[in-house]
Amino acid sequence: MTARIRTATGYVDAHTPVILSASRATDIPAFYGDWFMNRLAASWCARVNPFNRKPVYIAFRDVKVVVFWTKNPAPFMKHLDALERTGLHYYFQYTLNDYEREGFEPNLPALEKRIETFKTLSRRLGPDRVVWRFDPMMLGGGITPREILMRVWRIGEALFGLTSRLVVSFADIAAYQKVQRNLVAQTTCFTRENVLSAEPDAAARAEICLGLQKMREHWRSKGWNLTIATCAEAADLGAYGIEHNACVSADLLRKCFSDDAALMHWLDTGRLEEPAAGEATEPSLFASADVIPVMELRRRQSKIKISKAPNLKDKGQREACGCIVSKDIGMYDTCPHFCVYCYANAGRERVIENRRRHDPASPFLTGAPISHC
Repeated sequence: MTARIRTATGYVDAHTPVILSASRATDIPAFYGDWFMNRLAASWCARVNPFNRKPVYIAFRDVKVVVFWTKNPAPFMKHLDALERTGLHYYFQYTLNDYEREGFEPNLPALEKRIETFKTLSRRLGPDRVVWRFDPMMLGGGITPREILMRVWRIGEALFGLTSRLVVSFADIAAYQKVQRNLVAQTTCFTRENVLSAEPDAAARAEICLGLQKMREHWRSKGWNLTIATCAEAADLGAYGIEHNACVSADLLRKCFSDDAALMHWLDTGRLEEPAAGEATEPSLFASADVIPVMELRRRQSKIKISKAPNLKDKGQREACGCIVSKDIGMYDTCPHFCVYCYANAGRERVIENRRRHDPASPFLTGAPISHC
């Protein structure tokens, strides 16, 4: 659905999502929390379509849920009280990797500090609303499948009981030329000749999955009922007890926010409005007469629309993605974590320039697109 909103230059059509994704394209909690809260107050924001460079407007009229994606939510913690006063539901996809030794995530706080932030957030929101991601799993620079598993184990032991889900993915290096360039340019362990070795092959994936299975079984035996799932991985890993994940998840929304009748109605029907009290969902075939001729009955039956569960799958994501529909409000080339495997940054210079252009008061994360100034 769309709505007309008023901007500084006139009225425009805006998307009206039920779920905001903040954001797959950048780390809003780490770097743009003030901007996000300003846009909540304004009830709309804008972004630039990365393909045609045209502005896209998003109105918050119907928003019920915000999904935050982050590697460092600490700077955003100061906003949680204000966010909760808005009545919006929210949860975090918290990527907590350990690539400190290799320097693959150069601008993150120390691992121990990130673990402490995770603990603080989980104790406030509960284990279901802070999802632990070890994402992506990559090799190279001395990292073997066994080493990856040891790092997952150490973090898991520190987070015992503080999350209900671990989401993993395997580095997809071959599909992204800019990731290959970044790995070669920003590390000493990858060259053009060996850069694809960062992507675990079938044998390495099997070893990692078997290790994850054993970890999960151990933790469950100790009382931590942790689910392990993959993000946008097509392979069926059910033999290891590893599920396919939906990061923007109808199941999670039902579990955490079941008292929101309007949200539950949207998940059930694809419509946000609730039926009025006593309103019939389908008209009776026999509402106007005790006896209806057979031909008339068949005619009426043919006009009835059979209710079906809505298809809420987000068609804008990869085929193997299980997420339901949301609207992302982030921008590519704006995240200064500078993780070497990142597909959302084309280069450091562009990120630095976009950070320079950032205005917390602007509807756009990096200011209005140059072609539309």
